Amino acid sequence: MSAPRRSILPLFIPHLGCPHDCVFCSQKRISGRMFPVTPEDVAEALEALPGRVDELAFYGGSFTALPPAEQRALLDAAQGAVAAGRLGSIRVSTRPDAIDAKGLELLRSRHVETVELGAQSMDDGVLRRSGRGHSAADTVRAARAVKDGGFRLVLQMMTGLPGSSDESDFATAQRLCALRPDGVRIYPTVILRDTPLYSLWRRGEYREHSVEDAVRICARILPLFRAADIPVIRLGLNPSDNLSAGDAVGGAYHPALGELVQSRVLLEKARALLHGSMPGTDAVLGVCKSDVSKMIGQHRQNLTVLQTEYRLRSLRVRETPQIPEGEIIVVSESTRNPGL
Repeated sequence: MSAPRRSILPLFIPHLGCPHDCVFCSQKRISGRMFPVTPEDVAEALEALPGRVDELAFYGGSFTALPPAEQRALLDAAQGAVAAGRLGSIRVSTRPDAIDAKGLELLRSRHVETVELGAQSMDDGVLRRSGRGHSAADTVRAARAVKDGGFRLVLQMMTGLPGSSDESDFATAQRLCALRPDGVRIYPTVILRDTPLYSLWRRGEYREHSVEDAVRICARILPLFRAADIPVIRLGLNPSDNLSAGDAVGGAYHPALGELVQSRVLLEKARALLHGSMPGTDAVLGVCKSDVSKMIGQHRQNLTVLQTEYRLRSLRVRETPQIPEGEIIVVSESTRNPGL
């Protein structure tokens, strides 16, 4: 059984504290917010809540790269809600090279419990070409400091960055697994209008990381994190009106990217199960209720692929009790009774 969903109040500080212009980034277009929140905005947002919220999350920007006085002002605006029991904890997102002992102590003193680090890649060449301004070693050091400091650690990675490949992206996922985060976010690269990456792409200096590219590599990465019992809390950019209306001009933007990836993972598992099936077989696969549509695939694509590859007479998917999410069983196979 999955854990109950936490209620989160997201507040955005787009680009604040960021010392570098990453080639792929436009936090304003991603978040849909042109101006960062102020301490007054924080207080007003919390005051307007109808009830208790588990977590206030500062997204975008590099929180710990802000001047300490600005960090304190934003965090202090939430302390009254924490004291009153209307807010459980605070989360901040930041860069690996903006973590030090003094900064972590400030966060700890203001009820911050979760720190997200934008690792993006563990390949130094990819990091340089993406304009990140930090190294893979910075990510290792920062992740250890966050964990040792008693915080929950969330790591973010990207696929399809300039200079990357399926193998370098998979290696990044392996190295992030070794850091034992409490969660990860996977963001396949999207080409956003008016970013340096957009210009590179227009000049033919960057090959688009398509939706299919992202599905292919993420279908290899997702089982890696699952096997390590590390939750993938987000796969793909959160859909927004701005992105769907044209701010995402290319790359791996799809409103249901996570479901496409999970569908591909199930397809590969089904291939392994059906390998060796006799031509003309009638087969029934069993999955949990939430996986039925994913196993079938968009426009029944998975069933069509499997039935064609293994020359099955028929293939159906059945909701089967007691099957864990993400798993499949063969309920029945028959070459004699097409009614199954």
